[in-house]
Amino acid sequence: MEITKPDAILFDWDNTLADTWPIIHGALEKTFIAMGREPWSIEDVRNGREGIHNSLRDSFPNIFGEKWEEAKEHYYKNFLDIHLDEITVISGAEEILKKIVENNIYLAVVSNKTGKYLRKEVAHLGWNNFFSKIIGATDANNDKPHPDPVHMALEGSGVELGKNVWFIGDSEKDMECALSSNCTPMFFGNNPFPKKFLLDKRVDSPIIHVKTHGELLSLLDKTL
Repeated sequence: MEITKPDAILFDWDNTLADTWPIIHGALEKTFIAMGREPWSIEDVRNGREGIHNSLRDSFPNIFGEKWEEAKEHYYKNFLDIHLDEITVISGAEEILKKIVENNIYLAVVSNKTGKYLRKEVAHLGWNNFFSKIIGATDANNDKPHPDPVHMALEGSGVELGKNVWFIGDSEKDMECALSSNCTPMFFGNNPFPKKFLLDKRVDSPIIHVKTHGELLSLLDKTL
């Protein structure tokens, strides 16, 4: 597949630009204990156990059943206590964002983190000026992997949705969203490539695996 200069790049947030696994796992661990459940390991969280990579409004009813709203209250209390103090930047993330902006490529975030908390984290890192849109869970009618948040992220940009839009994320849900939106999907990070996509027959939409932001920068440079 020939890669050309993108008109827009959409990034996932958690563990694509910001390292938040310890934060998410810590908040979930306390939530499970409060709900009388055995806590999950951080590997469970990384691997998307029981759909945890979905937004909270989509994942918690599946995990906690009728008590999901009580669990949500515990989770947010624990999460808000630590998320701004403990968030860190993934190596090379700021460099790639600067490169994208310098080359006048439309840039946005599409995350399954609740929108108001997502925007607080972006502002905390001083990154507001990088992004034209910061779209989180509950901002659109449906969350990833539904394409609604992608359409919201591009609304008013003048960018036509298609292979000229790169969608970069670290989870199976991100890749499902990219494919359903007809973007160019890029799986980010060192986690094992999702097995379901190894059998994907959509040869017009091969998934590109970039393990680091350095690799992503090199790929982008080739298109400029």
